[in-house]
Amino acid sequence: MTTLQAIILGIVQGLTEFLPVSSSGHLMLASEILNTDLSAADDLTFSLTLHAATVLSTIVVLWREVWRLAKGIFSTKFNEEQAYILKIVISMIPVGIVGFCFMDYIEAAFSSVLFVGVMLLVTALLLTFAYKAKPRQKSEISYRDAFIIGIAQACATLPGLSRSGTTIATGLLLGNKKETVAQFSFLMVLPPILGNALLDILKGDFGGGVELLPLVAGFVTAFVTGALACKFMLEIVKRGKLIWFAAYCALAGAVAIVSYLM
Repeated sequence: MTTLQAIILGIVQGLTEFLPVSSSGHLMLASEILNTDLSAADDLTFSLTLHAATVLSTIVVLWREVWRLAKGIFSTKFNEEQAYILKIVISMIPVGIVGFCFMDYIEAAFSSVLFVGVMLLVTALLLTFAYKAKPRQKSEISYRDAFIIGIAQACATLPGLSRSGTTIATGLLLGNKKETVAQFSFLMVLPPILGNALLDILKGDFGGGVELLPLVAGFVTAFVTGALACKFMLEIVKRGKLIWFAAYCALAGAVAIVSYLM
């Protein structure tokens, strides 16, 4: 992998981790176009590096909320912060089951350009439904809603189905406030990403074929673009402009399907 390829993939990861357009699908398509030709072990090493960068960018952008939750968890009385963390834990249950039991099967069975294209079209439909839904503006996410949003996140392990798009759309369809569900969507992904990274580390199947400079370049670009995309997406959700991403996903999905069939 060259440094330029790493920079491009870092930008793709940083942008698509938060924008509702599927980071896994776009990384797969970008890798195909760039012909990175990494071994499975090297690809895992590089993927973990990019995900570490986007996790850090989330913490930086939402540092006030993360700090508030971190302080509240040590209270001896059950408080709002502990309730919020409990909702995040509840949302992790479905994706945890999928990750432990089905992730290898999902990656082996559905990692094709055709499937990514179809799932991008599904993402476009979800975002369109969320855009058309009449908001009820719930004051806070309930435990029930947290679990349903968690199911949506588990479904989004399918490549091409946007995690942020699916969880935000689900939260909006459940009647939650736009800014509330966007923040919850970005915070709820931190434990699964860190947990998946820990499992990969424990497996120890890493490669040394990626040089240090491309790794650093990918990390930096993913972090910078991720921070910008996170802030941008929070504002976009508040303004209710998800329909533009629905149009993009529909176009990208159609292009992927056509390219596969040609």
